[in-house]
Amino acid sequence: MGFILLKPIIAHKGLLNFRIMKHFIFIIICLTTLNTIAQGPYAPAAGQPGSTAIHKDSTVFADWAVTSTVNFGWMNIADTSQGRASTGNTASATGFPGTNGVVSLGDSGYVTLTFNGVLYDGIGADFAVFENGFGSFLELAFVEVSSDGINFYRFDAVSLTDTSTQTGGFGSTDPTNLYNIAGKYVANYGTPFDLNELSGILGLDINAITHVRIVDVIGSVNSAYASYDSQNRAVNDPWPTPFATGGFDLDAVGAINITTSVEIEEFNSNNISLFPNPANNVLNIHFPKKEKYSVYVQSINGKTLITKSIEAQSSQLNLSDLDAGIYFVNIQSNTKTIVKRIVKQ
Repeated sequence: MGFILLKPIIAHKGLLNFRIMKHFIFIIICLTTLNTIAQGPYAPAAGQPGSTAIHKDSTVFADWAVTSTVNFGWMNIADTSQGRASTGNTASATGFPGTNGVVSLGDSGYVTLTFNGVLYDGIGADFAVFENGFGSFLELAFVEVSSDGINFYRFDAVSLTDTSTQTGGFGSTDPTNLYNIAGKYVANYGTPFDLNELSGILGLDINAITHVRIVDVIGSVNSAYASYDSQNRAVNDPWPTPFATGGFDLDAVGAINITTSVEIEEFNSNNISLFPNPANNVLNIHFPKKEKYSVYVQSINGKTLITKSIEAQSSQLNLSDLDAGIYFVNIQSNTKTIVKRIVKQ
């Protein structure tokens, strides 16, 4: 029965090019670790009492990531001649889980995502990250956020997995040893993240998060390649995984506490004005008072295209070098961050 159930999943992970014997070894490992007794202090696997996993169909989700940029990592960072991971594309990590496939990051790869609005610190978890793990086979990633698309800040990840022995490419991981690490839960269950844990960081507005970045954990315990958690411990997860689907497989990022761009514009309409919108080559900005402002014009995939410092009540942005389309204007003062959506004609 185990073989019948696991074989489709193996195909999904892209392992069918391996020899049949390795398939059986993998199946045996999965079957023998499913009943492993949890040893760590953190929340257990999805479906168990005390788990923090959030199912994809939960009504807590208000929206899903709409754009992404992908930087593929190596299939095996210890042997870069094998090339980079290549499964998935910029659309794979967007939308509802299970609809657009996954993007496999490879060793040290990362993907940056944006939303139709900004995330904010509400009650409990503010967003969740979905991977396509199964059983006790978990591939992990760090999670970072930004409120300007330039500076990213990482959640304090903790991995208590033993590092005396390398977890093999088909190995298992106990989720109770993991905290603030994406991939802690199996497919269809998101790992939650609470922006409040990043409060007080200079340069980050936890009530105006414009970007979420997922960074693959290189699961090696070899110091030459290892990824380290917030307590400077190597994070041990299945490694190496030298194939096109290697590394963390991002399925989706679900927004729980999100303010849409339209709501932001309406909320701040009496404070900061951008006009005309749609604009041609010049965008006018009017502030409620003379103050020092930092202004960033960003594409929908998070790339910063224009940066300007303003110390006046009114100013202009030259948009002549931008293609027609939708952009976000991120405006920061000493007291708050505002994101407005504009259209370049």
